[in-house]
Amino acid sequence: MPNVEVDLDALIDEFVSAFPPATTDPVIFLGEQFDRGLAWAHFPRGNGGLGLTPSDQLQALRRLSGLGAPSAIGRNIIGYGMVAPTLVTHGTEEQKQRFLRPLFTGEEIWCQLFSEPGAGSDVATLATRAERDGDEWIVTGQKVWTTLAHLSAYGLLIARTNPDVPKHKGITAFLVDMHAPGVEVLPLYQATGEAEFNECYFNETRIPDSRRLGGVGEGWGVSITTLMNERVSIGGTVPPRSSGLIGEALKIWRQHWATRRDAHAIAVRSDLMRAWVRNEVGRLTNWRANDLRRAGTPGPEGSVAKLAFAEENQRTSELCVNLLGAEGMLYGSNYPQIRPTESAMTGGDMRKAFIRMRANSIEGGTSEVMRNIIGERVLGLPGEPRNDKTVAWKDVPRS
Repeated sequence: MPNVEVDLDALIDEFVSAFPPATTDPVIFLGEQFDRGLAWAHFPRGNGGLGLTPSDQLQALRRLSGLGAPSAIGRNIIGYGMVAPTLVTHGTEEQKQRFLRPLFTGEEIWCQLFSEPGAGSDVATLATRAERDGDEWIVTGQKVWTTLAHLSAYGLLIARTNPDVPKHKGITAFLVDMHAPGVEVLPLYQATGEAEFNECYFNETRIPDSRRLGGVGEGWGVSITTLMNERVSIGGTVPPRSSGLIGEALKIWRQHWATRRDAHAIAVRSDLMRAWVRNEVGRLTNWRANDLRRAGTPGPEGSVAKLAFAEENQRTSELCVNLLGAEGMLYGSNYPQIRPTESAMTGGDMRKAFIRMRANSIEGGTSEVMRNIIGERVLGLPGEPRNDKTVAWKDVPRS
């Protein structure tokens, strides 16, 4: 049960008084924040939390952000949004003690190793193998579209440990050292010119059994926890009003259109207002969902938020480019091939954002998959026909 006697504001006041955000080294500040239970207030005590509710966590985040507190979330978005809650749900106490604190401080960056060239939307068909060898597992296979793997110290990996059972039952999750022998990370350059994503190869990489997350063959349950938290992390944030992409649209309108009174400008203003209303409805819906959500694995509401986030980001970034007129057709003088240090989900140059937002309807689960989840789990519609749920993985035809 949540500890209702905790005075969050008093704890935060005491913390920032002892460690002023403006003058304290960010790693030291974040480490102290974790130790005081203010990293994830809704996590258990000893794991960076105070055993409170997600609403308390939002309150703490807003206060600390308003006070100028540093954050490693931009560099460690996978770690914060997906790995940490999965570790708390499925990890051993030893794993939580070892990994949560350096994850929060940003000293150890994390990636998520789920998708494969032949297992994207249906990730349960994955073919990467993990074979037991005493107290270790030997992993061989390939993962793809791995965000920030080139910066990561560790990755959350799922692999097939039993090909003789149906696809969902023969999967096991592991915490893999991304610098271990046999791990190779290669860039995947996107249309923006950046290699935010990577493909990762595992050539007989050895993982200690102590780094197995959850039981043998129970990796699908770990995966569901991760994916549900991923969708909430991607689509369920509550930004300030008129910020992000819609804020950029408003800024461009003021610069290029605000003083015009012709019919075209009036039509453009109507398009802008409709976009603002859609963004605000999404923002308030996520706020309400976050306030109602309780600690634990999120439900299908994460799929609703993720679907809305992806489609509205694409519409709003397209509006920004349209507002720029001919200038919107010009994206830089070249496409520099670089490997970024943060995930570029939104923001920055709107022409670049327009290109980058095309990935929103794929990453974190395609919009088609989100609609299936909403149809089946929210609306109660019949599921799509599936003829491989009871067939051993090794017997399922693959291209």
